[in-house]
Amino acid sequence: MRPLYAAVCIGLALALATSGCATPAPAANSTDQIVLADAGDPGEFNPISGYGSTGVTPLYEGLLRPAAADDSTLPRLEPALAAQEPEVSADGLTWTVRLREQVRFHDGSLLDSGDVAATYRAVTDPRSASPIASDYAPIARVDTPDPLTVRFHLHAPDPGMPARLLLGIAPSEALPPGPASASALNSAPVGTGPYRLARLTAGEAVLEADPDHRDGPPEVTRVVLRSVPDADARAQMLLAGEVDGAALPPRLAEGLAGRGGLDLVSVASADWRAVALPMSHPFAVDPAARLALNLAVDRDGLVDRVLSGHGRPVASPITDAYPEYEPSPFTENRSADERINEATDLLREAGWRPGADGVLTRNGARAEFTLAYPAADPVRRELASAFADQMRELGVAVTVWGGSWDQIENRIGEVAILLGGGDNPYTVDTQAHRTLHSRTAASGPLDNPGDYRDPRVDAALDAARTTADASQRTELYRAAQRAYDDAPGHVFLATLDHTYVLRDTGHTRPAPILEPHAHGVTWGPWWSLAEWTRAR
Repeated sequence: MRPLYAAVCIGLALALATSGCATPAPAANSTDQIVLADAGDPGEFNPISGYGSTGVTPLYEGLLRPAAADDSTLPRLEPALAAQEPEVSADGLTWTVRLREQVRFHDGSLLDSGDVAATYRAVTDPRSASPIASDYAPIARVDTPDPLTVRFHLHAPDPGMPARLLLGIAPSEALPPGPASASALNSAPVGTGPYRLARLTAGEAVLEADPDHRDGPPEVTRVVLRSVPDADARAQMLLAGEVDGAALPPRLAEGLAGRGGLDLVSVASADWRAVALPMSHPFAVDPAARLALNLAVDRDGLVDRVLSGHGRPVASPITDAYPEYEPSPFTENRSADERINEATDLLREAGWRPGADGVLTRNGARAEFTLAYPAADPVRRELASAFADQMRELGVAVTVWGGSWDQIENRIGEVAILLGGGDNPYTVDTQAHRTLHSRTAASGPLDNPGDYRDPRVDAALDAARTTADASQRTELYRAAQRAYDDAPGHVFLATLDHTYVLRDTGHTRPAPILEPHAHGVTWGPWWSLAEWTRAR
């Protein structure tokens, strides 16, 4: 069967050829306005729920923000709401941040240390049920010695602390106790960013430049974000000139590149995809089975055929973007036959034998499981299907099933999940801890949903989180990866290069930076929209 994206791209190409629309009409915008199509629903602008937690959002700012020349390296983290670099005590347990003066929220109120403390306390407050709470577990308490000074007290030295200072800050008055999902900030955000929300409807959010922003109003004064969940519909809107840009799946983006002045921008990310295996499953509970799956999967093939080359094979969430990276035997350059033969031998030694239908069995258990993916995500659907096809050759039957996240969460522990991660990749700690560490009381439902546990991995990650010496910390993270390779609990597949298509709007813009799991139209070419300038 022809892959979906290939069919879509061919269909679009035929439509262009037969309609004479090789050059779409320009979007009906002035150079002061950008219209973008996004897959997500407008709203959910609450930093307590994770919005803006990586320091990039037009609405909020954190104490620090990421900055880099391009996407080839991990960004440095530089002061944003902080007036200068944080001061760290000799024992590494206290981080003191001095705030900029005269910074105003969109409601006109002045930023002070109480707002910062209230934001961090809300994230860690169990009543908030924040999905990012585990990322801030190293913080013991937050003090406010004076209106412009915030002091973070840690349980132990935390080399990943700078990345925890990217969290978007909201006014304390907007943070009453209660579930983050019910907060007014979801639809009525109040931040200090260069844009503020002017209008919000079910299908569209309109952002306007804040004329009182301390750095001056952006030259792009109006940003229209249209909710268009269907990728093909976003592509058609680009071709018709109805929008100026959109995030698109790789194959679809490739099909539009170069047509009518549309450009493809591919941005490296730490956004990984993996099959999270349920540890209670009769097949996945066998360590030999998990090793065999990791050995057999053709990661390069997945990158080439599903991602059109826009990605990189990986075996864990710690990629070669990090100095702590440890090469894995799972990503060694070997032929497909070599991988399958080694995995087959491993399963045979563990007692798995082909049944009448070719599916491996052992003591009445079958080598079969369901792989769930969010039905609205075409890339995960393609990856899940391609993974199932590859495992069939091994004698493992994988049934792919698409559902809503609510439906998938209801089956956690029963099914494997095509998981995504890399929510805050600007510290290796958060990149690894949520997925490789055993679950804790602060874990979200999709943090290690298969309940993988390995005491060696836990010990190394826990020690790395509290070790101040950089060389020791690096070795601990490498030890965690080696222990994980011995007995994996997931099948990591690849990191994605996020693909965006846009037209020239006559602006000069900074290069994109290495992106987290979150992407869409607040990232890619538009991550620095406030810094865009008109071509003179």
